[in-house]
Amino acid sequence: MSLPLPERAPLTHVSRRGILKLGAIGLTGVSASLAAATGGGEFTHGVASGEPGPQQVLLWTRYGASADTRLVWEVAEDTEFAKVVAAGDVIASPANDGCVKAWVRGLAPGKWYYYRFVAPSGARSVIGRTRTLPVGRVPRFRMAVFSCSNYGFGWFNAYAHAAENADFDLALHLGDYFYEYQRGTYPTAKQTQPGRILPVTEAVTLAEYRERLATYRSDPDLQRIHQILPMVVMWDDHESANDAWQNGAENHQPGEGDWAVRKAASHRAWREWMPVSDDDWAAYEIGNLATIFKLETRHTARTRPLDLQAAFRSAAPEQTDAALTALRDGAWRDPARTLLGTTQEAWLAAGLKASTRARKPWQVLAQQIIMGSLSMGAEVAEGMSSAAPDWLKQRIQASVAGSKLGLPLNMDAWDGYPAARERVFGAALAADANLLVLAGDSHNAWAFDLDHKGARVGVEMAGHSVTSPGSESSVAWKQPADLARIAVQTNPQLQWCDTAQRGYMAVELTPTAAHSEWRFLQTVRQRGTALAGSKRMTVLAGQRKFQGS
Repeated sequence: MSLPLPERAPLTHVSRRGILKLGAIGLTGVSASLAAATGGGEFTHGVASGEPGPQQVLLWTRYGASADTRLVWEVAEDTEFAKVVAAGDVIASPANDGCVKAWVRGLAPGKWYYYRFVAPSGARSVIGRTRTLPVGRVPRFRMAVFSCSNYGFGWFNAYAHAAENADFDLALHLGDYFYEYQRGTYPTAKQTQPGRILPVTEAVTLAEYRERLATYRSDPDLQRIHQILPMVVMWDDHESANDAWQNGAENHQPGEGDWAVRKAASHRAWREWMPVSDDDWAAYEIGNLATIFKLETRHTARTRPLDLQAAFRSAAPEQTDAALTALRDGAWRDPARTLLGTTQEAWLAAGLKASTRARKPWQVLAQQIIMGSLSMGAEVAEGMSSAAPDWLKQRIQASVAGSKLGLPLNMDAWDGYPAARERVFGAALAADANLLVLAGDSHNAWAFDLDHKGARVGVEMAGHSVTSPGSESSVAWKQPADLARIAVQTNPQLQWCDTAQRGYMAVELTPTAAHSEWRFLQTVRQRGTALAGSKRMTVLAGQRKFQGS
């Protein structure tokens, strides 16, 4: 049984007016800016919790003050804090941008708790609600699953709807929690939702990443979902820079300094502002029901993504097939190319075996990028206007030509690392796992039956974005229903997709079945939680394919 929800966090000065200052000050640094915006000595961005275990959880808040300040944290079984079950203290320091985190241990498994922080003045944070993971028999476990939340493109109505629904045990954010671009880039000035003011400069330095996180965390609906649910969060590329890999990123330019310095700055700000541990990957045990494996596919060991369009452009028109064939038979199939790295691959393989030995029906991979195979049908290019921008024409042409030769649509997904994917699939089959893959990143909704050399491996439930635009914006000459039909007809693993709506997934696990309900919001251009519709799909335990597929 869930506990009553705590009251909503009030919109502080930082939420309404301070963020306007943040967007205008650029490089001056978020610590000083927030102190100026709030007058100092104030809880500025609500509360959050994460990293749940059977007896522990990690608490977070931010206290804006110009000097180190000792805060007391309290955990209770009721909103009145009549029965405090754990307490401690932490130091809010300008050195950490005022952000504090506290591990709470010794809690009871599978139980809801309330928590708060108290300042020396007696000022209190808003009350948060969190939950430990269950042990033993678990009849049902529900997760709200999000990805790709671009502040400038619109309102975070997906968070608001999930918070209103409130029938979840855990929130998962699969990546692209924020975007690093400078104002007017993505989204453009024309695309930007009025009132969603982004920082002027691209996030490159520590101060700029802090500023970006402060901007996003000012959103009341993002604050609310953090306030009422523990969240397991994984970083994707935009938490540093677009198409990041171990030693660089597509959106990191030579004039922006050393990549290692920028990556370290982004990671530090992320660790400060998010309710996350210092582990790059982790497993979460859901009683006898499931193991959730949080993977890291971007920053630790990822090999540089291949560039299909560059290979396409490198040859004369009559030689493009030869150039793409060389890419297919060479670098694309290179077994040394990796997403997880050998250490994480070995950890995952061992974890899959341990989960199945414990007779858990579900092994869940919570990670950033699509695992299913996707190629582009030639029909997609039909009807494209001659006035379409050259970059889009080249992308479509390269994708269609590559797909005819067996190359994938997106080299930045698991498709770009086929040997690495085969190793994961092989490990899953060796463990006799029932793989349930959760993915984000693409901005679109997908349902795949995953197979390896004729053997069923599991299914993938890939989620659409909170606000970031999908294929309806780039392939605008095709009706969404037609684009979805072409995609399903072209790709044998793909059972269903939606390429034009925003929202989130409600994923439910039971001992006999797993369900995903893709929920589509009517709009992100205005605040509101009305749904335009939903799509529900089910996989039965042990079947490793969607029911009816």
